[in-house]
Amino acid sequence: MPDTITPSDQAAPGTPAAPGVEREMANALRALAMDAVQQANSGHPGMPMGMADVAAVLFNRFLQVDPAAPEWPDRDRFVLSAGHGSMLLYGIHHLLGYADMDIDQLRSFRQLGSRTAGHPEYGHALGIETTTGPLGQGLANAVGMALAERMLNARFGDSLVDHWTYAIAGDGCLMEGLSHEAIDLAGHLGLGRLIVLWDDNRITIDGATDLSTSTDQAARFAAAGWHTHTVDGHDPEAVASAIAAARRDGRPSLIACRTTIGYGAPNKQGTAATHGAPLGAEEVAAARATLGWDLPPFEVPERIRVAWRAVAARGAACRASWEDRRASDPQRDAFAAALAAPDAARLRRGIAAHCDRLAAEAPKVATRKASEMALEVLVEAMPNLLGGSADLTGSNNTRVSGMRPVTRTDYGGDYLHYGVREHGMAAAMNGIALHGGFRPYGGTFLVFSDYSRAAIRLSALMGLPVVHVMTHDSIGLGEDGPTHQPVEHLAGLRAVPNLRVFRPADAVETAEAWELVLTAERTPSVLCLSRQNLPTLRTAPSEENRSARGAYLLRPVEGERDLTLIATGSEVEIACAAAELLASEGLRAAVVSAPCFELFAAQPKAYRDQVLDVAPRIGVEAAVSQGWDRWLGEAGAFVGMDGFGASAPATQLYERFGITPARVAETAKALCLRQAA
Repeated sequence: MPDTITPSDQAAPGTPAAPGVEREMANALRALAMDAVQQANSGHPGMPMGMADVAAVLFNRFLQVDPAAPEWPDRDRFVLSAGHGSMLLYGIHHLLGYADMDIDQLRSFRQLGSRTAGHPEYGHALGIETTTGPLGQGLANAVGMALAERMLNARFGDSLVDHWTYAIAGDGCLMEGLSHEAIDLAGHLGLGRLIVLWDDNRITIDGATDLSTSTDQAARFAAAGWHTHTVDGHDPEAVASAIAAARRDGRPSLIACRTTIGYGAPNKQGTAATHGAPLGAEEVAAARATLGWDLPPFEVPERIRVAWRAVAARGAACRASWEDRRASDPQRDAFAAALAAPDAARLRRGIAAHCDRLAAEAPKVATRKASEMALEVLVEAMPNLLGGSADLTGSNNTRVSGMRPVTRTDYGGDYLHYGVREHGMAAAMNGIALHGGFRPYGGTFLVFSDYSRAAIRLSALMGLPVVHVMTHDSIGLGEDGPTHQPVEHLAGLRAVPNLRVFRPADAVETAEAWELVLTAERTPSVLCLSRQNLPTLRTAPSEENRSARGAYLLRPVEGERDLTLIATGSEVEIACAAAELLASEGLRAAVVSAPCFELFAAQPKAYRDQVLDVAPRIGVEAAVSQGWDRWLGEAGAFVGMDGFGASAPATQLYERFGITPARVAETAKALCLRQAA
């Protein structure tokens, strides 16, 4: 028998719409979805029509948001992981009364310049919690959001932080490998404020799901420590009872909602034909008749609009009550600080003092160790800095003194053991950043950025200042061999728009890079750090964060240059040694350190020209050359990798692949001769 809903199970005060009206609320979503897709002649009507009943119950009886205050920190989060069904979300937002989602936006579905993109895009419209579309990403984001809620609650209590995270996921979301990483992590951490509503319609683009999967999803979730419930997704009372039961359970919950894709379209419902194409004019008309919806396209009766506006009013009342609590809460200022951008001036003072110490002491350490040294300073300046690693804490040097793990019994920690889940870590960090309250960073080896690349790309698309600490950044990691030695990864990451890739040369540049990534507002970053020890090259105090320019003249020459050597990371030391060799032969070679190509590209042309000069240029990096042409020009040369690495000690590998001062010097002399000819 379904669980009985008691008043305490409701999310907010007020009386939800009666069942008959609730059914009409769902039909309004169906009509708007099929109308918008039909007008656009593009889109996915099946999922919105199939999950309309579930969504109507969720919003009508449980979920609390205030469209007039879409950034309200204690709102419930709603994630449409099955992002192809975006018209479900847009229809809800229109009916709730979000200021930027009028009917013209729905009429402009999937059109250039509209807020109603084919898949929900964070920042394009109010209330969209995350960008979804690549299946499984929203589910993993929701795990991060639910985790952030529990961690903030542990710090600030129920008075300020007491909300839920709901996600609608489809069959495809659960097939993606990312889903396993996400649900395993959520179950392990006991994220009981997370409820996933699975659109169990058993249809994919190719046809029925039994073409490609036989997984018992409820059993899979249960094995990961989730509470599970199976319901008829078109029975509102059963759905409501399941959500109420999930809210009473201390575990994350999966509610398998058995639905009919394209529900209401009499000739196409239940088939793949409704998944990703308009229903067609005849089927839209037939669906209207089946649903009893005898209104022109995009028209919704006032009584149904009133019911949806009542949901918004209930959310507004909840927010007003929260505002009253916040006004008298002794932690209100600390809570506001946690949600605010980092104190850039405080970070500058801390990093500047740290860099002065490094310049004086000139340690020879791996940049992964230098990163740890910088973090010791930063955790004092940023109480909401949240660390983590994908089972490589000791190798990534991501956990510093005083940090304690986040566990299912202690959400007050500040370090996450993500396990061997690189993709899940990156996607969860996106969710944490979207939720607010923490600035997350997570570590793994650079070669494993391949596993997390999809989530990194989405963080760049959304403009989330997530930090990826990627150590063991070249053949310099040595004996683990080519499976672990990244050669193409720097080029691949630099190709992602709105992603900053840092490869610092020493402890000073590493500290500067940390300052830059933590003060970035709308840009994620990757810190590429060495396993091998590197000397401190910057031994003179500097008030300026020189890495902020992306590249700068590290070793100038007197008079005109004969050559410019440009290098990153561990190869800057090699370039400096090569410059000394060339100087002994009367050639004046300046050395440019280029820790961040993206920042350098953003500098004024006059500055770039000054740094690069007109002399022949040689790039030096233990990676492939893609992306270097812009800085080297047609006449330049490159010393680096043109294939995979090998298993051997790092010093032998640099000799084997010719990334040495002697090789750079030889290349430079040959280039000078060619220029003179």
